[in-house]
Amino acid sequence: MADNREIKKVGVVGCGTMGSGIVQVCAQNGYETIVSEANEDILKKGLAKIDAFLTKGLERGKVTQQEKESTLGRIKAAGSMNDLSDCDLVIEAVNENIDLKRKIFAQLDEICSDHTLLCTNTSNLCIMEITQGLKKAEKALGLHFFNPVPLMKLVEIAPSIVTASDTVKAIINFIKSIGKEYVVVKDTPGFIVNRLNSPYTLNAIRLFENGIASIEDIDKAVKLGLNFPMGPFELMDFGGLDMMYVSVKGRYEELLEPQYSAPVLLKRMVLAGRLGRKVGKGWYEYNEKGEKIGVLKTTKDIEG
Repeated sequence: MADNREIKKVGVVGCGTMGSGIVQVCAQNGYETIVSEANEDILKKGLAKIDAFLTKGLERGKVTQQEKESTLGRIKAAGSMNDLSDCDLVIEAVNENIDLKRKIFAQLDEICSDHTLLCTNTSNLCIMEITQGLKKAEKALGLHFFNPVPLMKLVEIAPSIVTASDTVKAIINFIKSIGKEYVVVKDTPGFIVNRLNSPYTLNAIRLFENGIASIEDIDKAVKLGLNFPMGPFELMDFGGLDMMYVSVKGRYEELLEPQYSAPVLLKRMVLAGRLGRKVGKGWYEYNEKGEKIGVLKTTKDIEG
């Protein structure tokens, strides 16, 4: 029998870049939100990021002081994942590691109530593999938010082949309630957006790798010629080259389509530690404020 209980309390596992953003949008839209994060430093940084984002909104007149205080007041840090037991919805938002996600879902399956909906924020991993063997597998699905979560409007909803239709309906209503738009897609690598975006991004690397154009000119061409807000190299630096590499590698291994095969240079960049803005250097180099101060001119400059 379907459980049509209203979602009132949301749990989030992970308070990194994606997790903290999900916590913010849930709390900002009236949900009591509890976040579980094993790493105390990541938890503090995530909560501080939420506060800073709301403060900027206050300064720009997009958030009132009362809205900021109310949002922060709805957020609570969990002592352990056991504190998520009475949540109506739990969204897992840890790193793209299949073993870690499976472990967390196994724990949530035991901890949470029978009515709890379980979602994984993944952009690439197999939902059925993550939720395999769960007692409540019909109440689990993929829920892919985009970075930065408070600003990006789209969420991809990816039910597994055993997800109940009532679960999908409940999640659609939830997504609408937090002011997001949604698309529903099958449990397939990359879903819609990354399935389309990967070949374009990888081809940008090949253009540079083959000496056809510079990084700056490729980014400029895409922004001015295609009217994209960011060029492919800027976007890779923003999201992290290591995340990009793992994502396309997994996509290629499952689909075996040449368009998803990572260029040699991408792997070398990751091995060289040029992971993007988070470490101060990727395709571009950045200062402490995240401003560009340099750019990779040739592949020979990777170690420089």
